[in-house]
Amino acid sequence: MTPLGHRRLILTRHAKSAWDDPLLDDHDRPLNDRGRRSARALGDWLASRGYEPEEVLCSSSARTQETWAVLAGAPLEVRPVMRIEPGLYQAGADRMMAILKTATMPTVMMLGHNPGISDFAALLPARPPMDPDFRRYPTAATLVVDFQVEAWDQIRPGEGSVMDFIRLDGRI
Repeated sequence: MTPLGHRRLILTRHAKSAWDDPLLDDHDRPLNDRGRRSARALGDWLASRGYEPEEVLCSSSARTQETWAVLAGAPLEVRPVMRIEPGLYQAGADRMMAILKTATMPTVMMLGHNPGISDFAALLPARPPMDPDFRRYPTAATLVVDFQVEAWDQIRPGEGSVMDFIRLDGRI
């Protein structure tokens, strides 16, 4: 939970997806085994730090929805409002900002795709994390950023405070 007058965004790129079916549409690709392990580890990491979303804004792609389904299996105390947002599929930073501004709960998780998510993440904080992978935003990367505002429609680029950044794919 976030204090009154704060908003917290948990910005997550989907976990690693499978490429073994060349006929499958990009939108319909599921996670591969490594992606499922990363999503599970991410859920545990979020729960261990108390980063629990009250609202989830998720791209309509299979891999983002599966990322959420797997990480939501972690021992989270909050059961968030889940909103599938087709506009997040391959969205750019401007579109992601517009969708975030429609959020209603203080702590929001947004699940999306590169390259838009890395561009969006770079816009948010006053000072980016000192991680060499931040600009690349690899699969399963997650930024936790807080804003000192009363409502999501008040956030502005460069005003967020980075609380955490983690990247899991390839590390488990």
